[in-house]
Amino acid sequence: MLGERQVLPGYCLLLPDPVVPTLNALNGAGRAAFLADMAALGDAVLCVTHAARINYAIFGNQDPALHAHVIPRYQDEPAEFRTAQPWAYDWQAAPAFDPERNAELRDRIHAALSRAK
Repeated sequence: MLGERQVLPGYCLLLPDPVVPTLNALNGAGRAAFLADMAALGDAVLCVTHAARINYAIFGNQDPALHAHVIPRYQDEPAEFRTAQPWAYDWQAAPAFDPERNAELRDRIHAALSRAK
């Protein structure tokens, strides 16, 4: 799913089904599948956004349910943020996800994921 705040266009969250508290709660096959899905989502976001790279993060410190952040990083980011971790941005000031405004981006990422299968 596209992130609630689009601090960097194409920011996504990956959620497992079923919900588990941590990556360690999954068995080997479940872990492998989640991590493969995370990489596939990163590939799709990279392809669609033409980002310079993708940052991946799994924390779970505030929300004790497994989820992965898939964050595109761009060459044209402001110099003070380009090599910083993405949480250096003001996330509250970032544009909120809007189903209408972000529909094309969402659909292009979904199509890229479908082609990868």
